[in-house]
Amino acid sequence: MRLKDYFPEGAVKIKESASDWQHAIDLSMAALLALGYIRDDYIKSIKEATLNNGPYYMLAPGIAMPHARPECGALKTGVSLTLLRQPVLFDVNNDPVKVLIGLAAFDSDSHINAIQALSELLCDEGNIQKLLNAQSEKQIKDILSLV
Repeated sequence: MRLKDYFPEGAVKIKESASDWQHAIDLSMAALLALGYIRDDYIKSIKEATLNNGPYYMLAPGIAMPHARPECGALKTGVSLTLLRQPVLFDVNNDPVKVLIGLAAFDSDSHINAIQALSELLCDEGNIQKLLNAQSEKQIKDILSLV
């Protein structure tokens, strides 16, 4: 499966800002929740795990991939991407986050496959810079289509 195939219609968004990291997680998971990929308790699990363990899902400077375990409320496998024009701070040990890649995986195999597809995109510093500087949702979808 190609990376772009993990993104349901409407799962790529650009938002001006988030009031805090919890709001950023809500924004990043909104499409997956609305489309029936996750239940509300999935988002709650991400927030609780972040409070207990810190933001364990930082992928690169400025990029986070909030997710929880499948049994925490993932109903289908899907990915969302939210670009914040104003970055939000998750903690003092990490750069402020501008790109949130929300991941919902129904089982461990689909979790691994989705992460492999994402890693192909994010192992290229050029792709990371393109994502961080994207000006439109179409531009983001075009970047996602490269892998």
